[in-house]
Amino acid sequence: MDDPLLLAERWAGEGQGVALATVIETWGSSPRPVGSHLVIHADGRFQGSVSGGCVEGEVVSEAADVIATGSPRVLAFGVADETAWRVGLSCGGRIRVFVEKVAWQWDLATLAELNALRRQRRAAILVTDIATGSTRLVREDEVAGDPLEGELAARLRSGRSGLVFEPGKDEVFLAVHLPPPRLVVIGAVHIAQSLLPMARLAGFDVTIVDPRTAFATPERFPGCDVIAEWPQDVLPRLALDRFTAVAVLTHDGRIDDLPLRAALDADCFYVGALGSRKTHEKRGQRLLDAGASVAQVVRIRAPIGLPIAAQSPAEIAVAILAEVVDSLRKRGTQP
Repeated sequence: MDDPLLLAERWAGEGQGVALATVIETWGSSPRPVGSHLVIHADGRFQGSVSGGCVEGEVVSEAADVIATGSPRVLAFGVADETAWRVGLSCGGRIRVFVEKVAWQWDLATLAELNALRRQRRAAILVTDIATGSTRLVREDEVAGDPLEGELAARLRSGRSGLVFEPGKDEVFLAVHLPPPRLVVIGAVHIAQSLLPMARLAGFDVTIVDPRTAFATPERFPGCDVIAEWPQDVLPRLALDRFTAVAVLTHDGRIDDLPLRAALDADCFYVGALGSRKTHEKRGQRLLDAGASVAQVVRIRAPIGLPIAAQSPAEIAVAILAEVVDSLRKRGTQP
């Protein structure tokens, strides 16, 4: 499926009429979160979503006028709207959707820069004045000194887009663009075979690393980036970051210890390791002896996974993914 922002850049770069619709506010039950995008071509084609289905038709119709006039607008859908009822807003839910013309309010170069940053796994926030449609892009390393520094920093920590008031202006929308969550699994074991499809369905980019060539094969992990090399040779290329989760599953210190230390040094948002508490005590001591700090070692989730009394490889995989998602969603909310 084409990414809406990449598709918007491509269509606008070809000189086509393009509009971008973004969920800017929700109340109650809403099918799509704030920041969700729908890109609309002048000929009626569209990609992405801002609701569960029928609101898209209304948005596409309004987008045609936005493309023709260049004037942005805010659309509101609530419990009283028949279309909203059909897409799951019946429990008191409401949404507001901002529709703007790409390469009109947008400088196409801004959209291209944003997409380039996303490809480089670099965080940024697109600041949009709702009244005028004017936009500016703030990279993570440009937040200090910005008029909205406090809000921008908080949004980057939480990963949540939303409306704020900028001094001297009305509402501005902060669209937070963080690198997609990535899961690096050390150990092409049975648990990893169950974890892979679930993690991909949950939106993670997954990489499997294991030096044992009999384990790390495309046949055992179809459609996945599986690398049959030692972690110390692979991890520098992967460039672990704070948007990466690392799960080590081989139960072999010769394979597991180095990626654990690398994940801790890179401040990965989740670091977990398979093994009993006794096994982890020995592992933790090895890491301390190798130079890791106590604060780093206590960050390791071990035994790995939420405590759901999992037994089978598939159940353990469920527990691991649940713990990873829990860490992802709580990222930036802890004191």
